[in-house]
Amino acid sequence: MTEYPKHATPSPAAPVDESTLALIRTQVIRGVALNREPGYHFAGNFLDLSYDHVGTDHTSLSVDVQPFSSTVDGQLSLSGFAILADLAMAGAVRAGLEPSTRLATVTMNLQFTGARADGRLHGRGEMHGFVEGAAGRQGLSTVTIRNEAGLVCTGTATFMVLKPPKGVELHPVPHRRRGENPTPDIPGGKLLPDEKKIVAAAEASLAWVREHGGSFVRHFWGVQSTHQPGGSHATVKNGPHIGNRVGHVQGGILLGLAAENASAALTPHWQLTALSAWYISPGEGRALKIRSKVVHHGRLVAVVRTEVTGKGRDGKQRKVFELMTTHAYRAE
Repeated sequence: MTEYPKHATPSPAAPVDESTLALIRTQVIRGVALNREPGYHFAGNFLDLSYDHVGTDHTSLSVDVQPFSSTVDGQLSLSGFAILADLAMAGAVRAGLEPSTRLATVTMNLQFTGARADGRLHGRGEMHGFVEGAAGRQGLSTVTIRNEAGLVCTGTATFMVLKPPKGVELHPVPHRRRGENPTPDIPGGKLLPDEKKIVAAAEASLAWVREHGGSFVRHFWGVQSTHQPGGSHATVKNGPHIGNRVGHVQGGILLGLAAENASAALTPHWQLTALSAWYISPGEGRALKIRSKVVHHGRLVAVVRTEVTGKGRDGKQRKVFELMTTHAYRAE
């Protein structure tokens, strides 16, 4: 557990060609430009999620896995995958409410089949009513995520209906469909302060990929975890590149960051098979600290507990998120 076996050490990533880096840079600017329409967030605009159907019967979103959103093996990054699941289930709840309604993710559970998360992924979310007897309105929804090869993941989630933060006006989420969202112009190419932060974070990730190879999104939205005996830890710098429409870390990205750190607590022999997440307080402050601990390490199954903490507006450290993940030992 203290180090990777020699035969399990990840091999150096292949160099990334300049045309791919240029495509990624173009997509970042596209995400920034689309994000000027209020109601959404940079993450969804950057991924180019398509709202294929929105209704009280179900909500369908899809995303094409692209070089800017994929891991080195061509699959959608964990954060991108979790955003798709989160928005499909939240969209199903919001479909029967005022379009600008703010929802906060309370819990999320995902079960992976082990199939590759590549190609065009379709997330179908369905609403199953509100928790009975609760003082607040807490909606229940489910999701299935598929691609051309079949089922990739199933999941459930609950979302709390909340008022917007003081002084924040919320707008309806723009339900853009594939092919219907040309990139808007940015007058004079002048970026706003938060947009400059997004581009700066992207450029730093592009520079890292140019030097080391590997996945852009893994560096842009991922964690650089430190493996330690029985666990792993990481610190993630907060910013608008991972924020939602009220400025907190987007729920899918938060889940992806924690799940990546959980996987880093084990050797590469293990694959993530299921997760259960609890959203405890907003992901805010300058940085989030992520710590994972292996609580069970069997021959075929391992379980990891992950905790995310951050500073609130009062300056005090508090728990933001908790995650339990199950991992299966890979077949040879």
